[in-house]
Amino acid sequence: MKFPGHRKIKHYFPVSAPKPELPRFEVDPRRDTYVVGLDQVIVDVVAKVDDTFLQQHGIGKGLSNLVEHDKADRIYQQLLSLGAISDHFAGGTIGNTVHNYSVLADDKSVLLGVMSANITLGSPAYHYLCHTSSKVDLNHLQAVKGDVGRGITLITPDGERTFVIDPGDMDQLTASGIPAELVTNASALVLSAYPLRASGQPIIAAMEHSFQLANKAEVPVVMSLGTRHLVEELRSSIQQTASQHVQILAMNEQEAEALTGQADPLLAAEAILEWVDMVLITAGADGLYLCGYTDETLKRETSHPIKSGSLADFNRYEFSRPMLRRDCRQPLKVYSHIDPYLGGPERIANTNGAGDGALAALLHDMAANHHHRQLQPMSSKHEQPYLAYSSFAQICKYANRVSYEILVQYASRLSKGLPEREDSLEEAYWER
Repeated sequence: MKFPGHRKIKHYFPVSAPKPELPRFEVDPRRDTYVVGLDQVIVDVVAKVDDTFLQQHGIGKGLSNLVEHDKADRIYQQLLSLGAISDHFAGGTIGNTVHNYSVLADDKSVLLGVMSANITLGSPAYHYLCHTSSKVDLNHLQAVKGDVGRGITLITPDGERTFVIDPGDMDQLTASGIPAELVTNASALVLSAYPLRASGQPIIAAMEHSFQLANKAEVPVVMSLGTRHLVEELRSSIQQTASQHVQILAMNEQEAEALTGQADPLLAAEAILEWVDMVLITAGADGLYLCGYTDETLKRETSHPIKSGSLADFNRYEFSRPMLRRDCRQPLKVYSHIDPYLGGPERIANTNGAGDGALAALLHDMAANHHHRQLQPMSSKHEQPYLAYSSFAQICKYANRVSYEILVQYASRLSKGLPEREDSLEEAYWER
């Protein structure tokens, strides 16, 4: 387990000591620190076509087209024969997140979902496995006879993007595919709101079962929202699910507005904290917000400039560490904000996955806290039941840096970890 950022020497413990055992690729829930992700396994396919191709298959240009599997397969096979496919990417917001977590932490994670029982060379399932970190334990994926999901992006010469969505068997995950011991010993369970739209499909029962396991074992449940359209469609269902089962919500500013009706991220966060214990909101060019709770007696005032917006002096206590509201005797809402890293990239190569990167950074810090508490339970870091190892402000810095790394590359997943030492994660950088 790599720890994010610079750590004070008094909290140091040996993470690089020689280990007498050979490395194990499969997670041991009794010994390992890891997060569990539940996802609709999907592969993103990118292809360049002309308008005639869209007309030939009756595809609405510039729209997201949900098509039957047979039709999607015909489209895919024709793209292969034309040599029009430029890239295959392992997709899925939770698949991205656990992959990024394992790259950042250099440690294990578990992905739950489905996978084709028969994988052929060059198939979408093959590409999914090739583009996923070897530290993500895929041994618990549930085998299905059909294909994983495919999201085909068709780019026409005018630059317009048209989407063909083939769910395949990605919603066939059953409750029996959720290993209880893995979930109950995890540092966190992370999943998205996307499966909530799969009404009548087995994945709904699988989600509910994973919620029950995590809630009973007091494993933090983290939910990432999908798109603004999805949130508008499922708003009441998401709110109910969050209130009953979820401790942390992650989203962008558009999804926050769709969920709460508040266009201002701070006011949206204030409303969301009535349902959950922490909220992460990525706000594009406006930066990133992390908001949650700490105890009134444990609050720590920031040394950064005080900021005011729709809430006065909202970041005053951003040096506090996050806690669950139920663990606070006097709960205090804490708000932290950070502007884009280095002012944002000069050229953004890709916005897809930046939020997943930020969420992976938060999960890394939470897992680091869990790992340190297991090894050093008497440390002053654990005198209170904190939810994360670092302060709101420090997690913001880390999440911001990871998002930047996604924005400057074409893929939606990290291909490498951050540098071991970097000025941007040190206090000296932010004082320049």
